[in-house]
Amino acid sequence: MPSSSPEGYRRDAYAAWRSSSYRSYAPAWFAMVFASQIEMVALGVYVYDRTGDPLALGWLGLAKALPVILLALLGGHLADRFDRKLLVIVTLAVITLTSLAMWAAVRGGQVGWVYVLLAAAAAAQALGTPARASLLPLIVPAGDFSNAVAWNSSIFQLGTMTGPLLGGLLMGASKDAATALAAVAVFRAASLLMMTFVKPRAQACATSFSESEGSVWEGMRFVLRHRMILGAISLDLLAVLLGGVTYLLPVYAEDILGVGPTGLGMLRSAEAAGAIAMAMLLTHLPPMRRAGRNMLLAVTGFGVATIVFGLSQNYALSLGMMFLIGAFDNISVVVRHTLVQMLTPDAMRGRVSAVNTVFIVLSNDLGGVESGVTARLFGPVGSVLLGGVGAILSVLAVMRFWPELGRVGPLHRITPLTKTPPEGKPTPAAAGTGVLAAEAVAVDRGAADS
Repeated sequence: MPSSSPEGYRRDAYAAWRSSSYRSYAPAWFAMVFASQIEMVALGVYVYDRTGDPLALGWLGLAKALPVILLALLGGHLADRFDRKLLVIVTLAVITLTSLAMWAAVRGGQVGWVYVLLAAAAAAQALGTPARASLLPLIVPAGDFSNAVAWNSSIFQLGTMTGPLLGGLLMGASKDAATALAAVAVFRAASLLMMTFVKPRAQACATSFSESEGSVWEGMRFVLRHRMILGAISLDLLAVLLGGVTYLLPVYAEDILGVGPTGLGMLRSAEAAGAIAMAMLLTHLPPMRRAGRNMLLAVTGFGVATIVFGLSQNYALSLGMMFLIGAFDNISVVVRHTLVQMLTPDAMRGRVSAVNTVFIVLSNDLGGVESGVTARLFGPVGSVLLGGVGAILSVLAVMRFWPELGRVGPLHRITPLTKTPPEGKPTPAAAGTGVLAAEAVAVDRGAADS
């Protein structure tokens, strides 16, 4: 999908790594993701073994989602008002402590406490994630941000690939979720240590009550007023909420494919491997000239691969479809995250990141609840098939209501919006020009360009 380089732009595949702070941020980010993936494999196997109920897996998603929905906007307010690095460190410390408590609860056979502690960790994550997301633009130059997003996605997917492998191996070898959860606590402590070495540039923030009054909701207002941002995060919400298969993978591994915990780890890792492969292509090949169109095509491919996975009873084919799901999803992640962060002024990034976090959690974790409910009603295969069709329909809906999203051009030309349109007034993109503002986003103007 990437195409020839726009004139005058030189690609540096390793631009983000030239920042010393990014070289500290990256391993901290990896350790966060790695630990979370081990935790979800361990808890998925533990809860399903204890209950035998797919809906119980969906409740894990609810335990993670509800605190984020309730607290993420507050987290965004804090990220724009106070030091973002400090917020990340404090919330990481809390999450590390909940990991230790989770280890103790599982050793004691307390399934109920698993949900409580998972919710507590999610609450800390809700307060810290907007700060972490809005910290990244302060540790790399603005022109290198899309490169940093691609590398961040690669690191995320590397953790997503290797974490489930280790989690599955630990569960298969020890038959004990407590061993895997002890490893989770160790990696989260390592992440906390590495984050202390990050040295971001000074942030623009509200320093008085008058500047921040009403700002808890200002991020939502900003998103609703700017169609390009709203369309991008809505596409992700709809596609993943309806099309995600992650929470049903324990059922597929155990009951349909018969591959057990180790095979479950491989299925999750295959998705991550696909995303890493795509991320490497995005960092090394010239930038996409038609990023918006490519994002819509990628989500369509995501839906088709989900349908094939749902129908498959062959382990090799299922692994291949998980690989494609990860690859297609990564294109959407890079385009969406670059749009959201680079269109947003720095003083607003925490609050807008909080809104984006709510949308992500609604799609990922409430998607788990949706998967559990539809799996109980229609069986796991029916649930996945409905999800794949839903992802494709979400693309059609976005093309209908946000057609300008498909006209987004090269990502490296995006600069922050400087003005918020008046209440009830559309941005220029809404009028069909395909441009948010004169300084905002490069939209492809050549119909013949590919």
